[in-house]
Amino acid sequence: MLAGATLLTTAACGSGSAETVSGDRPEVVAAFYPLQWLTEQVGGSDAHVTGLTAPGVEPHDLELGIQQVSELQKAALTVYIKGVQPAVDDAVDADTSFDAATAVKTLPSHGGGEHEVSYDPHLWLDPSRLATVATKLGERLAAADPPHAQAYQDRAAKTASALGALDQEFAKGLSTCKTKTLVTAHEAFGYVADRYGLKQVGITLDPETEPSPTRISEVAKLAKSEGVTTIFTESLVSPKVAEVLANQVGAKTAVLDPLESKPSGDYLSAMRDNLKTLQTALGCTA
Repeated sequence: MLAGATLLTTAACGSGSAETVSGDRPEVVAAFYPLQWLTEQVGGSDAHVTGLTAPGVEPHDLELGIQQVSELQKAALTVYIKGVQPAVDDAVDADTSFDAATAVKTLPSHGGGEHEVSYDPHLWLDPSRLATVATKLGERLAAADPPHAQAYQDRAAKTASALGALDQEFAKGLSTCKTKTLVTAHEAFGYVADRYGLKQVGITLDPETEPSPTRISEVAKLAKSEGVTTIFTESLVSPKVAEVLANQVGAKTAVLDPLESKPSGDYLSAMRDNLKTLQTALGCTA
């Protein structure tokens, strides 16, 4: 968590740039894990990156104390996605924050759920979109810390290239599959489905809501008709409902990580684990 971290006091300019204490690195706050990973890649040794959400904590549940809000507003840059964490949305300073959702074309929300925005905020699960965010983040860090501008932009380009390669791995790996239907505990994988030609069917719109018996029956019927063999659960969400559905369908369960919290490895390795899980569950031959 951010509590206890010492943030540098910065002065924001009208252009959105910030001055840092002489000789020190700018303090950059990333709202939750995938943005922290991205910011660390682009910031490198030139920025001090602090993650706002501790590992194992559901980002949507984050609450901020008065001191944390004050520290957040003093950061040279805060990287977040509006709609994921209401507490962060309310606390950020418009001049010294970067909403990653503004850098890409978002998908519409399915309505309801825990997100108070009109779009699906889970954009980090599409490597191609995250590559675009990396490029824009490099520009924002360069503006906040002009002496190291070129280094930020160089690292952003390298990170975007790595994400582009990951995108190609997904495209190839999911190109030939027996089924294209992705039954998930909640609808967090819309960007994966959109990017790689899959169809997402969520048991619920958000992990906080228990599905009705009618909804479970609807999804079970669809899963049987489309030959679904696996119901996906998540690492931070109880698998109980997914297990009930899997029993009805005669399917098994597998964890598909939405990467809202730090995995055992890093973003790239966890996404590759997701790809392997998808290939096995969907019967992909590529």
